[in-house]
Amino acid sequence: MSMTGEKYVGMGLAMASSMLIGASFVLTKKGLMNTSAKYGSASDSFAYFRNWIWWCGMVVMGLGELSNFAAYSFAPAVLVTPLGALSVIVGAILASIFLGERITPTGKAGCALCLLGSMVIILHAPEDEKIESVDEIFRLCLRPWFLLYTIAVTLFSLIMIFKVAPKYGRSNPLIYISICSLVGSLTVTACKGFGIALKLTFAGNNQLTHVSTYVFAFTVALCIVVQMNYFNKALEVFSTNIVNPIYYVFFTTATILASITLFRGLSKTDTVDITSLICGFLTIFIGVFLLNTCKAELAATDKCMADSINLREIRTIDHESSDSVGLLESHHRQSSFHHDSPIALSPEEEQAALSRSSETLTPGTLRYADRHSIQV
Repeated sequence: MSMTGEKYVGMGLAMASSMLIGASFVLTKKGLMNTSAKYGSASDSFAYFRNWIWWCGMVVMGLGELSNFAAYSFAPAVLVTPLGALSVIVGAILASIFLGERITPTGKAGCALCLLGSMVIILHAPEDEKIESVDEIFRLCLRPWFLLYTIAVTLFSLIMIFKVAPKYGRSNPLIYISICSLVGSLTVTACKGFGIALKLTFAGNNQLTHVSTYVFAFTVALCIVVQMNYFNKALEVFSTNIVNPIYYVFFTTATILASITLFRGLSKTDTVDITSLICGFLTIFIGVFLLNTCKAELAATDKCMADSINLREIRTIDHESSDSVGLLESHHRQSSFHHDSPIALSPEEEQAALSRSSETLTPGTLRYADRHSIQV
C-alpha cells in the first residue's frame, strides 16, 4: 500500500475511533442512569456491572481505543490526534437525542468549527516517512532533537510531580494537565512505534524478536499509568469545563510537537500547508472551547432555575410562618390586657395556628414562642 493510501486508512480509523468513543460516552452514561434509577447508587455498589447498556458502552469504547491505536500505525499523529475532537461532537449530538441533553447555539457553533478545522487538517496533513522495521523508528527516537525533547519532558514532569504538584496541584489546573499532556505526547510516540511493530508482524515481517518492540510496549504502559493518574487528579479537583478544553489544547499541541520533532513532518511541507494546519488546529481549539462553554452555560442556567425555585419555596414558608407568629402575638396581646379573663382562641383557630407553626417554624418563631412561654 502506498503512503497516501495508508494515510487515508489511518484517517478512516481515527474517524471511526472518534465516533465509537463518542457513542460509548452516551451508552455508559445511559447505563449508569438506568442503574441509579433501579438500585439507587450506581458507583458505590458497582451495580452497573449488572446493566447490559453499560457493558455495551465499555465494549464500544474498547473498540474505539483499538481503532485509535491502529490509526497511529497508518497515519501521522499530526492527522490522528486532532480528529479526536470529533468524539466530542458525536457525544454531544447523541446525548441530545438519547439523554435529552440540550445543545445551545454556542454549542452548535463549536461543533461546526470542530468539523471545519478537522477538514482543513485532513486536506493539509503531511505524510510520515516510510518505516521498514521497528528498529528504524527506534533510531529516529535517538535523533538529537527528539532525544532532547524526551529528556526535557522527563525532567519537567519529574520536577512537577515531586516538587510542584504536592504544593500547588490542587490550586492550579495547569500543573496536573501539563504533566498528563506532556507524558501523553510520549505515549503517542511509543504507541506509534509499537503499532508499527504489530502492523509489520501481521504483514509477515516478524518484529517480535526485536528488543525495540518491547521497549515501546513498556513505554506505552508506563506513560499511560502516569498520564491517566494525573488526568484523574485534575478531574477530581477541577470542573470538566476547565479540564477538557485545556487538556485537549495542551495534549494536541504536545503530541504534534513530538511528532514533528520525531519525523520532521513539516520539513517537506510548503508554507501554505503549514499555515493551513495551524489555522485548522486553532479552529478546532476554539470549537472545543465553545462546546465546553455551552456545558457551562447550561449548568449555570440550571443552577439559577433551582435557586429561583428554592427562593420561592423559602418565601412561601416565611409567609406562612409570619401568619402563625401574627396569630400567636395577637393572642398574647389580648391575654396581657385581660389577665383575669383571657381571650381564648377558638378550637379551629388554635388548631390552624399550631399546625402551621409545627410545619413552618423559623428560628424567629421559635425564639418568640420561647420568650413568651407559648407551647407550639
